[in-house]
This record gives sequence, C-alpha cells and structure tokens, in this order.
Amino acid sequence: MRKRLYEIIEVASPNDKISIIYDKIMILSIIVSIIPIAFKQPPVFFDYTDAFTTALFITDYILRWGTADFKMNKKSVTTFIKYPFTLWAIIDLLSILPTISSLNNGFKLFRVCRAFRVIRVFKLFRYSKEIKILARVIQISKRPLLTVFFLAVGYILISALLIFNIEADSFETFFDAIYWATVSLTTVGYGDIYPVTTAGRIITMISSMFGIAVVALPSGIITAGYVEALTNGRKEENE
Repeated sequence: MRKRLYEIIEVASPNDKISIIYDKIMILSIIVSIIPIAFKQPPVFFDYTDAFTTALFITDYILRWGTADFKMNKKSVTTFIKYPFTLWAIIDLLSILPTISSLNNGFKLFRVCRAFRVIRVFKLFRYSKEIKILARVIQISKRPLLTVFFLAVGYILISALLIFNIEADSFETFFDAIYWATVSLTTVGYGDIYPVTTAGRIITMISSMFGIAVVALPSGIITAGYVEALTNGRKEENE
C-alpha cells in the first residue's frame, strides 16, 4: 500500500490516471491558496479555502513522510528522520505554517507566517510536468547560463566603474553606479539616475545595446533546450 501511495504522490507516471488527477488537484490547491495574498483583508470565504487547502498540504506532507524510504531508496529508520530536513520537506512545512497565523492572531510572530504563502509557489515545481521539464533544461544548460551570467556581471562592474568616475556628480556612491549599470544592461531605464555628460551618455548607449544581446542569450539557450526536451519526450512516448 505504501509503495502504491508513493507511486501516486511522487512518480506521476503518464499512464497513471490517479497520479495525474492527484497532481492536478494539488496544483489547483496551490493556486487557490495563493489568491488571498492579493488582498489586504481577504474575504471570509478564503478562510475556508485556506483551511481546506492546508488540510491537503498536511495530508500530502504526511504521505510523503510515510513513504520517504521509497523516495530516498533506503530502507531504514534514519530515512524517516532525515526526510523532514530535505529541501522539499522544508518547503512543504513552510507552506503549512501560514495557517497557524490565522489560529494564533494574538501572536505577532505567527502573523509573519502569512508571507510564507508565497513559498507555496515553489510546490508547483513538484506537480507540474512542464515546470519540471523547464527545471531540467536549466540544470542541463547551467554551464552556458553561468557563462552568460558572469559575462553580464563583469560588464556591469566595468560599466559601473567607468560611469562612476566619469559622472562623479550624478552618482554619489558606487552602488548607485552598479544600480544604473544593471538597469541599463536590462534596457529598462527607470530614469531616476542618469548621466548628463556626453561621455556618460555614450557609455549608456553602449551598455543598452550590449544589454539586448546579453538578455537574448539565456532566452535562446533555454528555448533551444526546452524544444529539444519536448522533442525527446515525444519520441520516448511514441516508442
């Protein structure tokens, strides 16, 4: 029975309809549980939905804890002791904590737990097949993505050093220069800090043009990896 429960809540086989239904129910519960964050004073209706979704989260947490030996491929008591300290178990626990705030309104400490509702978004990575594929693509493409990241950081630092020395009157601290370089690199341009000299404006134009290329690189890498993963997945299904 425990093995079958593990297959339902964890394996999520494409041919297992019960597992697919379970994942969809959990995804819907996560979405519903996050909606109250959009309200400063959520309607009373959300108190009931929160209680229901939290009950599902608690049940899911207990089931996963009870089948931890299958998850970790180790038949021992220490497996059940270690499981609560794993990343996903911690995320599951933090997803349950916000309900404590509604049961302990007299304690300000527990009211902070309401912000933990945002953590429930990360639970989607476990139940959504598409997000799992995207996470796997990022994992596979981490080397080129890290290369692009360090390229962007290096250019930000160089641009910040140049603008900080050229536009000494416009940038009071080096952090202001880094902030400007980051905003320029992403081509956002908030306009709260900007250069006024000709040399500073030339650096800004170069930074913005370079930013278009840097931002496009990770998008292309992830898109290519995602398309390849989908193609391989369809080939495996057909086989």
